Amino acid sequence: MPKVTFDADRCKGCSLCVSACPKKILALSEHTLNARGFHPAAIVDQSACIACAFCAMMCPDTVITVEK
Repeated sequence: MPKVTFDADRCKGCSLCVSACPKKILALSEHTLNARGFHPAAIVDQSACIACAFCAMMCPDTVITVEK
């Protein structure tokens, strides 16, 4: 099963990964703020991930890791 992890403290909440996900399983956390004061991105449904890594490719700060 694919595994997607985020370094939430480095995320600036730009949502480029959210728009790049073909399965639409990423979202910005509405109730969580990271150390920098941003709402970080998170995966909503890990089991629906197809490990395409589009999210990781779009992230300008390389906070996303995709493992197959």
